[in-house]
Parts: sequence; structure tokens; C-alpha cells
Amino acid sequence: MIDFGRFYQQIAIGPLSHWLNTLPAQISEWQQSSLHGGFRQWLNSVEHLPALTPDRLELVDGVSAAMDTPLSEGQRLGIERLLRNLMPWRKGPFSLYGVDIDTEWRSDWKWDRVAPHISPLQDRLILDVGCGSGYHLWRMIGAGARMAVGIDPTQLFLCQFEAVRKLLGDDPRAHLLPLGIEQLPALNAFDTVFSMGVLYHRRSPLDHLWQLKNQLVSGGELVLETLVVEGDEHCVLVPGERYAQMRNVYFLPSAAALTQWLEKCGFCNIRVVDQGVTTVQEQRRTDWMISESLADFLDPADHSKTVEGYPAPLRAVLVAQKP
Repeated sequence: MIDFGRFYQQIAIGPLSHWLNTLPAQISEWQQSSLHGGFRQWLNSVEHLPALTPDRLELVDGVSAAMDTPLSEGQRLGIERLLRNLMPWRKGPFSLYGVDIDTEWRSDWKWDRVAPHISPLQDRLILDVGCGSGYHLWRMIGAGARMAVGIDPTQLFLCQFEAVRKLLGDDPRAHLLPLGIEQLPALNAFDTVFSMGVLYHRRSPLDHLWQLKNQLVSGGELVLETLVVEGDEHCVLVPGERYAQMRNVYFLPSAAALTQWLEKCGFCNIRVVDQGVTTVQEQRRTDWMISESLADFLDPADHSKTVEGYPAPLRAVLVAQKP
């Protein structure tokens, strides 16, 4: 079983200490009653991975680990087999001792678009909401974060994170908790909060923005990345049953409307720092994610539209501050 005790010890003194009033009981309940049917099998793969300390660790320009003396082919194949047991891999990529995990998303491309526009992460306490496998947590550590805490209720992602951490040398500065944002109390403790690829999955997007604000210290920074549509401040798309084959997409505002939502929730210094269409080079089927991907969700005759006839995925990055 995954041990969260080290994280509890790390936060026992400091701005997150009051989280211990609720967090251990939530994790205990999760361990006793909420485990996915495949969790034991996934965790077994993690436990069989070797605990390695790399000679060369790269977290600044990517996420990779290597030895000065390469592993044997048998060792490399053993690691690859165990990591493939944790498919599908959606967020990455990772390069681990000669095993290149070519994930569905080029999350490094997203990071390259976001990073130039945010406050320096050096010595910051960071929360990443809906962090997936934790790829961006490692990039945050590479940027100097004091601690990067990810939350994501998807248990496969937790096992992927633990697998990567084990191969990166068990760095104590990154943690992933199997929780949703709605399970967090108002911590008012993080210097930077990231919410990337989450807002459009929320039935109540303004509640989500309030929840994010409640995790920030005064003066803290929100980094929000989400699907948007073209239009003025009054434009919001409410898709039908599916959007790009996804069932749980509720609201796609324009960047201008999203700016107003942030203002309504009390954020200030709001900036739209990036906006662009998602390409089939950035999100695609790979050997590590073999089911359908973006190309299958777009109109084959017109990639400017989804298969349902909606505008193709357009993503914006907004940065805002808690007063």
C-alpha cells in the first residue's frame, strides 16, 4: 500500500499543518473503501520496479533519468514491461533508463507555453489540481519549487506517479494525493495553484474557481488552462451529450467570459497569456496509449470542427492573483 506518512510528517510544521485535521481520515477511508478493481495489480507493478537513484536526473527541460553505466537489456526490458502494465499513459513524456514513454499528450509543449508567463516557482509551495500522472509536478520541482502537491482521484495516475518517483530517486518534494478539489478544505496556503484541463469538466465552474482561490495565500497566483471558444464576454458554449467524444464537458466560455468569471470570484491582475488550437501532433495515439485520441474526435473532412460539429479544441491559459 502507498504510504502517505512521509507527506504528513513534512506538512506537520508549516502552512499546511491544519490540513492534518482532515487529510489522514480521508486517505484512510479511501484505502478502506474506494479502491479501483485494478488498483492491486497496478500497485504490484510499482512494487516490482527497482528503486533507482539516477546518476543523471533532468527535470528542467524534461523528465528523464539515466545511469552513467547503462542498465542491461534485461533490466531495461523488465522496467518497460512493468511500466506498460500501467497503460494508458496520457501525460508525459518520460525517459527512464532507456525506456521512452511516448504519452498521448505532449505535456512538455503545454509547459513550454505556460512557464514563461508565470511567477518564478523558486521556493514556492504549489498545488496542481487534476495533475494526472504528475508530469508537471516534476517540471515544477525542476523550476525550483519547495514542494509540489498534486491531487487527482484517478488511481491509475497515482500508480503511474509512484512508479516514476521510484525511478527518479524517490524525491520527497513531489506528492500526489488521490483526492478531488472538492475534498480540500480552504487551506489558504499555496503560493501557486495550477488548474490545467479541469474547468470544463466541472458542472459548476464558478464553484471550482472559488475552490482554487481558497487554496491560495493572499497574493498567490492561479494558473488556469482550459478549453475556450472564440467570442466576446457573453459567449459560452454549452455542449450537448458529448464534446469531442467526451461526455463530461459542461461549459466552454470565451477567454473574455472566463476573465469575467475570475473577476466575479474576486481574482485580480487577470491576464490571458496564451491561446491556441490543440493539434493532432500534441494529442495523439501512441504505443503507450493505443485507444482513440484527438484525430478520432475531429471531423475527418474539416479539422476545425469536432465530430459533433462544435469548434475544435481551443485552449487558453489565464494567470490571475488572489488579493
